[in-house]
Amino acid sequence: MFGFQVTSHEKSPQLVEIPLPEPKPGEIRVKIAACGLNFADLLMQKGTYQDTPALPFVPGMEVAGVVDALGNGVSDLPRGARVAVFGGHGGLAEYGCFPADRAVLLPDAMSYAEAAAFQIAYGTSHVALAHRAGLRPGETLLVLGAAGGVGLTAVEIGKLLGARVIACARGADKLGIARKMGADHLIDTDTSDLREEVKALGGADVVYDPVGGDLFKAAFRACNPEARILPIGFASGDVPKIPANHLLVKNISVLGVYWGGYLAFRPAVVTDSLAELLRWYEEGKLHPHVSHCLPLSQVAEGMELLRSRRSTGKVVIEIG
Repeated sequence: MFGFQVTSHEKSPQLVEIPLPEPKPGEIRVKIAACGLNFADLLMQKGTYQDTPALPFVPGMEVAGVVDALGNGVSDLPRGARVAVFGGHGGLAEYGCFPADRAVLLPDAMSYAEAAAFQIAYGTSHVALAHRAGLRPGETLLVLGAAGGVGLTAVEIGKLLGARVIACARGADKLGIARKMGADHLIDTDTSDLREEVKALGGADVVYDPVGGDLFKAAFRACNPEARILPIGFASGDVPKIPANHLLVKNISVLGVYWGGYLAFRPAVVTDSLAELLRWYEEGKLHPHVSHCLPLSQVAEGMELLRSRRSTGKVVIEIG
């Protein structure tokens, strides 16, 4: 079989022939139809992600496909079942072996591309907004990077939870997509003063931030008393320093969110969240946005779309 393999953190991954894996006890083997790309894949290739596996490895954190083989002890997932799996890595290949307890059955109407784009982006936003921040109807949610993979789902879920949503992104095209997902107010971060614009709209009660850097600082200064700030990631490359004295004066909470981390210490948070998200999808309330579907031979192009922030929603690699 073929897959993209990282053999050095200083070199780009290469499409190579690798052995067909055999599932270990408790695992399933999936014939992979699609793999969603994430910013964490870029960090993993450089060796800077918190869960970077040992070299060599195949990147690709989330996949969708068909159960092809079962390891010992797996009896509740039949061969041929359509599933999505968050494996952490191993997705950019024709086959992969993953823990069976991380697989979720797909609704009949959900395509493999949608499924590969679903778990991390929607899961992160739902856990962040509903579980960590306790976003309430009528509150103002400020979403930074609102046209990106997780940001766009935060706009959509924020509206479902009853918030007034301010979407921040670069340029009219990206802001237009955020508008389609339900954003009430739009701020172009290329041309606007984020702090002043948000304050003019009444300030932010919850800030969803996958960007970091200067945008975090501006959003922080536009927070209302008792606001909650959710650091999701640092796509800008700049991890901001948080002035603790300002937290104290305005009674602001900073709530870190690492969706995959819950699988290690409280997996029910993830499984319960995904169950609700899939119900919402089946009810027609969620609409995954995939801006680019590329073949396995164009993984490098897909990664560059993420790196240069030219994609909106998700980039998916279709494997067949």
